[in-house]
Amino acid sequence: MVSHLEINSHVTIPESEVVFHFTRSGGPGGQNVNKVSTRVELLFNVLDSSRLSEEEKGRIVTKLRSRIDAEGRLHVASQESRSQWKNREIVVEKFAKLLRTALAVTKKRVATKPSKSSKQTRVRKKKSHSVKKKLRGRVDFSGE
Repeated sequence: MVSHLEINSHVTIPESEVVFHFTRSGGPGGQNVNKVSTRVELLFNVLDSSRLSEEEKGRIVTKLRSRIDAEGRLHVASQESRSQWKNREIVVEKFAKLLRTALAVTKKRVATKPSKSSKQTRVRKKKSHSVKKKLRGRVDFSGE
């Protein structure tokens, strides 16, 4: 297997910082489920990682807080396949995808003001709508 997990072009996580746990899967599967530990759980201690900067650690912790336990370990699991090896590959890909999205820097939104012409158009539409609604009112047939 690869000695490191490539997250993106500038972040790689050594496999020594990742711990795999193998347990039995739940659900249907007959005898295979009862005797083979095919479910794979990946544990990664975000706070103790030597390859991540403090800024990157903070970004991961805030964006993935629901998947991180009290000790600062990120949990990712897979039990999709009947094969332990396939589940291991799936969980590594899930882990890389999670970190990629967590490490992505979101652009700050720049507040803009509506243009003068868009304000005028809006007011003009509101007035025409108001006139249309007023014309729907009761009609006086008394002739006065």
